[in-house]
Amino acid sequence: MLHTNLRVLQKLQQLSHTTRRRLSLGSSSLSRLVLGIETSCDDTGAAVVDETGEILGESLQSQKDVHLRSGGIIPTVAQRLHRENIEQVVREALQRSNVEPSQLSAVATTVKPGLALSLGVGLDFSQRFVRHHGKPFIPIHHMEAHALTVRMLQPVAFPFLVLLVSGGHSLLAVARGVDDFLLLGHALDEAPGDTLDKLARRLSLVKHPLCSDLSGGQAMELLAKDGDRTRFSFRTPMGQTYDCCFSFAGLRTQVTKAIKKQEEEEGIEQGTLLSCVNDVAAAAQHTVACHLAKRTHRAILFCKAKGLLPSSSPTLVLSGGVASNQYVRKALGVIAETTGLRLLCPPAKFCTDNGVMVAWNGVERLREGRGVWPPSVDVGYEPKVPLGLDLTAEVKAAAIRLPSIKMTIDS
Repeated sequence: MLHTNLRVLQKLQQLSHTTRRRLSLGSSSLSRLVLGIETSCDDTGAAVVDETGEILGESLQSQKDVHLRSGGIIPTVAQRLHRENIEQVVREALQRSNVEPSQLSAVATTVKPGLALSLGVGLDFSQRFVRHHGKPFIPIHHMEAHALTVRMLQPVAFPFLVLLVSGGHSLLAVARGVDDFLLLGHALDEAPGDTLDKLARRLSLVKHPLCSDLSGGQAMELLAKDGDRTRFSFRTPMGQTYDCCFSFAGLRTQVTKAIKKQEEEEGIEQGTLLSCVNDVAAAAQHTVACHLAKRTHRAILFCKAKGLLPSSSPTLVLSGGVASNQYVRKALGVIAETTGLRLLCPPAKFCTDNGVMVAWNGVERLREGRGVWPPSVDVGYEPKVPLGLDLTAEVKAAAIRLPSIKMTIDS
């Protein structure tokens, strides 16, 4: 009898956390499970999340190394890799969750915005999956998913201000509900992550011994830690435009000209590492952070003037891939502290694209019955689509001038 009890105890100790949780809660814990699928750009992700926000299992297949070797994301290559990986990624997420398709309450998939060829792979797979298994389908807006991820991790009530910054997007919005956003500012040209990636390629950082396996943005952040940002003075974009939109193309031109000038002074060819590469990275990163901080500062002042945020404990959420950059986080921390907002940032692993955020967005929508479709309904993907009600013209008309703030940020 003693040996039998010991064997039972050992068996229970071998059970996964998820399985033990289900045994303790009973079959009701299986009643609201959402499978999330993400293929908006270059990461194939899937995850199963329950309505309490517990991640039961996930899988992610990154294409970073492939695109790093080619110098940028090639849509047709991204599409092929998504096709090769999506079935396995979804299978792994389900297996790690110990969940059968029949136990799912719904499937949520990113359908907008993103690379058309990438979105198409996720959507095609998902619609076949939900029709085969007879499950409701929840189309997901990629930026909405980024904005709501923080609510999976801690209590955050609506409304709150959110800054979403990534390789393909930058926007400021007030989140008033699961599918209710007021757009205050957006990118006019390229996104900050794209700018940092392009500058990293122009600096040939892939040849740097510390950066060979890093993305462009990661390489810029790493080298900037040991750089002198004051050696180069780059103008913060749109200083005389009093709105909350973003522009980074002009900054990239400034930095590119500085790089070319330094190459001429050092007598080296393009493709050779500059001796001052750390300083260039530090100055460029600082200017990107300042631009994000200043537009966010104006958005906060606009929200306060219009009563769009609660007077008690207003919140600023920073999310998206570029939110993983610690220097950018510190810059936004300065603004939040100055204006009396609470700054919340999801952990870095939830800032980049993943299936978890899509599944959680599905949970939020499923709870409220918003945008949940029968499996037979045909859904299309939209590569370019705004988020929420556009108030950018109203923000610009307010012409809010910013008080001077010294952006003292430790690297």
